[in-house]
Amino acid sequence: MITRIAGESDLNSVTICAEKAYLVYVPRIGSKPAPMGADFAARIAAGRVHVAEADGGIAGYIVFYPRGDHIHVENVAVDPAFQGRGIGKALLSLAEAAAKRQGLAALELYTNAQMTENQVFYPRLGYVETGRREADGFARVYYRKDL
Repeated sequence: MITRIAGESDLNSVTICAEKAYLVYVPRIGSKPAPMGADFAARIAAGRVHVAEADGGIAGYIVFYPRGDHIHVENVAVDPAFQGRGIGKALLSLAEAAAKRQGLAALELYTNAQMTENQVFYPRLGYVETGRREADGFARVYYRKDL
C-alpha cells in the first residue's frame, strides 16, 4: 500500500470509495451520511485529500486540514473490500504525521453516533471522546487525540 495526495484524476475513485464505505450506514441513520454528499472535487483541489492505493486501485482516502491547534479529520473511509488491512489506521497516521510536522497539538474528528464500529476503533488508536451533539441534522460523537 502507498499513500499520496489525491489528484484531479482520483475524483471518481474517491467518490466511489465513499459510496461503498458509507452505504452500510444508510439504513441505520435513515439517510445518506454526510461524506456521501461531500464535494470531493473542491477538497482535492484544495489539497486536503490523500489516498491509499492497494492492488492497483484506491483502497481508501482521508480528508484533513489544519484548524486552530489541531488537524481536523473531516472524513476517512476504506473500501469494504480492503477493510481489516490497517488502511484506516495508516491514513490516520498520515494525518498525525502532518500535525506533528506543522507543530500542531492534536487531531480531532467526529463520527455519526450510529457508526458504532468507529466508537470502538478510534479509542483503540488513542482518541478520547470529547462530546456528543447534533450538528447538520446528524447525531455526532467527537474525538480528540493529543500528540
